[in-house]
Amino acid sequence: MGMLNLPGFLSCGKKKKKKLPCSVMPRCCGRQISEDMTALLTSGVSDPESSFFFSSKDFSLSSEKDAHASDSDENLERGNWSNKADYLLSMVGYAVGLGNVWRFPYLTYQNGGGAFLIPYTLMLALAGLPLFFMECSLGQFASLGPISVWRILPLFQGVGVTMVIISTFVAIYYNVIIAYALYYLFASFQKVLPWSDCFSWADEFCSKTRLISDCNATLNGEIIHANYSFITSNNLTCINDTINYKPVQFPSEQYWNKVALQRSSGLDETGNIVWYLALCLLLSWMIVAAALFKGIKSSGKVVYFTALFPYVILLILLVRGATLEGALDGIEYYIGKESNITKLMEAEVWKDAATQIFYSLSVAWGGLVALSSYNKFHNNCYSDAIFVCVTNCLTSVFAGFAIFSVLGHMAFVLERPVSEVVDSGFDLAFVAYPEALSKLPVSPLWSFLFFFMLLLLGLDSQFATIETLTTTIQDIYPQMMKKLRIPITLGVCILLFFLGLICVTQAGIYWVNLIDHFCAGWGILIAAVLEIIGIVYIYGGNRFIEDIEMMIGKKSCFFWMWWRMCWFFLTPVLLVAILVWSLVTFSTPTYGSVLYPAWGTAVGWCMIIFCVIWIPIVAVVKICKAEGNICQRIVSCCRPTANWGPYLECHRGERYSHVVNPRKEKEHEIPTVSAFTYFRE
Repeated sequence: MGMLNLPGFLSCGKKKKKKLPCSVMPRCCGRQISEDMTALLTSGVSDPESSFFFSSKDFSLSSEKDAHASDSDENLERGNWSNKADYLLSMVGYAVGLGNVWRFPYLTYQNGGGAFLIPYTLMLALAGLPLFFMECSLGQFASLGPISVWRILPLFQGVGVTMVIISTFVAIYYNVIIAYALYYLFASFQKVLPWSDCFSWADEFCSKTRLISDCNATLNGEIIHANYSFITSNNLTCINDTINYKPVQFPSEQYWNKVALQRSSGLDETGNIVWYLALCLLLSWMIVAAALFKGIKSSGKVVYFTALFPYVILLILLVRGATLEGALDGIEYYIGKESNITKLMEAEVWKDAATQIFYSLSVAWGGLVALSSYNKFHNNCYSDAIFVCVTNCLTSVFAGFAIFSVLGHMAFVLERPVSEVVDSGFDLAFVAYPEALSKLPVSPLWSFLFFFMLLLLGLDSQFATIETLTTTIQDIYPQMMKKLRIPITLGVCILLFFLGLICVTQAGIYWVNLIDHFCAGWGILIAAVLEIIGIVYIYGGNRFIEDIEMMIGKKSCFFWMWWRMCWFFLTPVLLVAILVWSLVTFSTPTYGSVLYPAWGTAVGWCMIIFCVIWIPIVAVVKICKAEGNICQRIVSCCRPTANWGPYLECHRGERYSHVVNPRKEKEHEIPTVSAFTYFRE
């Protein structure tokens, strides 16, 4: 059977290469190529095609400028962030997302209140930060995206493919959530919020207050049990703690299901496309495309607003919430006197802390590697990692105060305990909190601010996710991306828009929940486990530390003691424990009380299999294309490729001097796993 004709980045075989003299190698470190060098390139090489391009996927030199890069950049080929603030705000925007607002506060309340911060902080130090620092360092060192960076370990390049595919799935449904926020944002431009009362769309179960069904009362000296209509008609009074309430729904809940989603009975009933959600989805993709039309050069400026303004809104909501009656009760439930330290004895609490910190920091999605790949080589990625991680966690805690202060007021108005009004996920963002806001004076203003904040939080994360995809394309097809960046970015957004239309049908919320349940779970955990095992145990943890020191300078053994302990033992063990726990406690997906059909669960399994199947497929392809017997092939694919190292020659030093001159190819560490061509043949 003949071998498949695969893209170059999957190749493991040695290819014959043309060689150019060292005198025509491009200059680096931000120095623009002069006119005489350009003349040398065009006149000193006989191959007219080679005169303008180092035509490999690794090192390309084009006479055409890409909007992604500028003359002041250190890396003229890929481009760099205009300044460090662009990068840090993009990273903060990527890490701080919707989960910080609608998941963390609920988890804190559910798992012991303030006591939950203890396992949360420990998991940040043991699992979140070590992985975050590793991925930032990896991307910055090689200046490559999540697939091409696996030149470090060709056998595991499928891990990068898995990250990119999962990011694609997530981008599809994440923008649908942004579309929901846009819809509610537009709905807030009304004098009376449409979910503030039971209007024409409501049914008999809609009510702003609890409705008594029956209770016990005293009649002629005897205790009787009767329905509430009998009690009121006879001027009787219900005995405390004997009241049963009718099952009712808040107006905001019925508005969410009946109006916003037009939700069908289940995944089997697809229904029609909800046209206004489809338009909101189109608008959200237009915003993303507009922000990314120049890659990091444009998105790096947009995040100054999209990453910072949510903090202004959170502060406004917190100040307003703190002035409301009952706000203190909500905060007590969140992180005050209601805290339960005994909860720390439950394994579920530690599992929730580890899972939340893992997903909140967006590790193993590929985005951290992609964004860091545009850093200058000597950027201090260590301090950046700590800053972003701490900012992310503090934002989660801060958001909890803003959420629970308003929910406390809602419980006060409804005369219910806070535990009956608090929720998480979609039910918090689009039911509980909007219901609470509708009870405030000038409620449209507060509703607008809240959903505008959700919109900005979602867009930040979406920018980075799409940048992950375009970075992958750029690494594989640099010349095409240089000429066609805007059409390609636009094409990616259009394609994902059409793929997302299934999520704005009447069964759309079931699809969103299904993709989130499967793709954003085990696939990421599997990728993270293999990533840290591959880099630490196969490539070599100490070797990787030496790579980092090339960027941030030599550090003492004491400095690296903590990171070695985490990378070599604690972090892998924790990740494996979370993965095993998730598999053991797996339950079929549900949305509220709606069960998924068997075929829906099968589709979910197919999605996750499609995401992770590339890990063994790429490994097999690499081994088949290597040279030697099976053991030699496996060993060779477990070593870095011949062109692994810093992207620019001036940063390679003695450790990676073999990458500089292609004529020394035979002296490279791994000639049997070439994987890339240096020059166009």
